[in-house]
Amino acid sequence: MFTPKAPVGSPLGVSLSGSAGASFAGLDSRSSTILRELVEVYVLTGEPVGSRTLSRRLPLGLSPASIRNVMADLEEAGFLYAPHTSAGRLPTERGLRLFVDGLLEFGDLGEQERSDIAARCAASGRSLQETLAEAGQMLSGLAGAAGLVVAPKSEGTIRHIEFVALGPGRALVVLVGADGQVENRVIEVPPGLPPSALAQASNYLNAQLAGRSLDDARLRVSEDIAANRTALDALTSQVVESGLATWSGGGGGSLIVRGQARLLENLDQLARVQEIQALFERLEAQETVLRLLELAQRGQGVQIFIGAESGLFDTAGLAMVVAPFRNGPAGQGERIVGAIGVIGPTRINYGKVIPVVDYTARVIGRLLG
Repeated sequence: MFTPKAPVGSPLGVSLSGSAGASFAGLDSRSSTILRELVEVYVLTGEPVGSRTLSRRLPLGLSPASIRNVMADLEEAGFLYAPHTSAGRLPTERGLRLFVDGLLEFGDLGEQERSDIAARCAASGRSLQETLAEAGQMLSGLAGAAGLVVAPKSEGTIRHIEFVALGPGRALVVLVGADGQVENRVIEVPPGLPPSALAQASNYLNAQLAGRSLDDARLRVSEDIAANRTALDALTSQVVESGLATWSGGGGGSLIVRGQARLLENLDQLARVQEIQALFERLEAQETVLRLLELAQRGQGVQIFIGAESGLFDTAGLAMVVAPFRNGPAGQGERIVGAIGVIGPTRINYGKVIPVVDYTARVIGRLLG
């Protein structure tokens, strides 16, 4: 039985497959070449690929009948399947994993592509959150998928915090760091909470946060509330604790998702659309942020997850490409503080997306450093 290799962690510009005619995972050169070509055509068209199409594209001098025999063997091995009674075939998730692990070839990015990515990610005049959101939007556009960014957790001292009412049961927490970076998150608050409670919570926390990190302030505030050493009423205390827990808890930072509509555009079945909407709801949970960071940290480079391999979604037909970014140059005490990538259909252009995700993660790392 075929067991998928560990997710790919290849440095930018290094081919994953070696020579174009090389065999892999027990497949001979001919089978490997036909599988690779079939997947590449599928990525371009999204349609079943027939033997006649492959015969015209491949420089092997094989007849459609010979290619059909190879395709039948690949189907029996579990790498291809027939969606209906036509002669065309599609790759299974097992076939896509084989393609990504050993048959995919990609090159380095051109100088203009690198310059464009660096310009889109330039942090001048923008907060860290705005810069990361722009990077996620860029990846979404380039990949035709949803862009994901796990933003670093705020660890410096805090200058100001503000609670702003958004509507029944919801409030916006605005956090300003000592370095001037501004970050926002939405929290749940008790229904019917008076505006005065949000103002009192803001005033109380600003008095406690001066010169302290979020974690330090959270410990002190929690102790004061537990010992009833504050003048806060029960509702205001709940707002304070909820706000600090949202920022300090979990250690995984926040998740920025851009381009959800691009992913939905590629799904024409209502049931699949509902599955994707459920996925977006799951992405909002803090444990999902931690899981994404964990997945990104599995290797040194880009990680590729097909179908349910990531554990983030159970539905077939989706793939995730994600890479970690660090808070400084490699080898100088840096550590992984976030991740960036895309979630899209399994027929995303891996050869294009992988080097773009990899280079974008490197650019963000340099900005943070």
